[in-house]
Amino acid sequence: MGKRIRVQRRGRGTSTFRSPTHKRVAPVRYLPLSKLGKIPATGVVKRLTHDPGRGAPLAFIRLDDGNSFYNVACEGMYENQKIQVGMNAAKEVGNILPLSEIPEGTMVYNIEKNPEDGGKFVRASGGYASLISHTSAGTALKFPSGKNVNIHSGSLATIGVVAGAGRTDKIMMKAGERYHLMKAKPQKYPMTKGGRMISAVHPYGGGRHKHAGKPVTVSRDAPPGRKVGLIAARQTGRSRKKKVYSR
Repeated sequence: MGKRIRVQRRGRGTSTFRSPTHKRVAPVRYLPLSKLGKIPATGVVKRLTHDPGRGAPLAFIRLDDGNSFYNVACEGMYENQKIQVGMNAAKEVGNILPLSEIPEGTMVYNIEKNPEDGGKFVRASGGYASLISHTSAGTALKFPSGKNVNIHSGSLATIGVVAGAGRTDKIMMKAGERYHLMKAKPQKYPMTKGGRMISAVHPYGGGRHKHAGKPVTVSRDAPPGRKVGLIAARQTGRSRKKKVYSR
């Protein structure tokens, strides 16, 4: 008699697999541009803080009108730095402006997908997008993936590069460092391969050579203890180009 496999236990919703969102500081979200008006609001970076599970630090910004919000910190940002938010703000690092106000060739981050949604794109440590051009279809941006995307010109973005570049280049010398890093993320760690388990614990377990020993594609209607691998896969391997023979 075996036991529940990992995907079955994850579906139970216990605290072992629950995301530790209670440790997070606050959501990163811009204030709506409609509340700021055409005159740029001035604020101060009150503090820089670490957010568990996030690679980049957060900046707590308090505006002169009393409103406050959290933004992803950029390289070179410091406490008590003056920040401008809104239309006609200065084109300086750390300031938040609509894309229509930012010159071409500028590096930006924390870009709104749609106006007043708070910011969705380019928020990881060391990331930035390059503003290519202003078109009738919107503002053309080159994302870190290399893809060019048109965004609404009224969407807000922050000038600069996200802090924490090169974070993943540092080698973890001790297992405890990796353990504490993964404790802050909604991922089970360490993760064991199914083929490395015994046959009583996983469908791919057992055997001398530590491989699945059976097709890894499985039906969508398979029972929970069997539904592992490529679920409802359309094909079992790489698609091969058909040869066309000319007469």
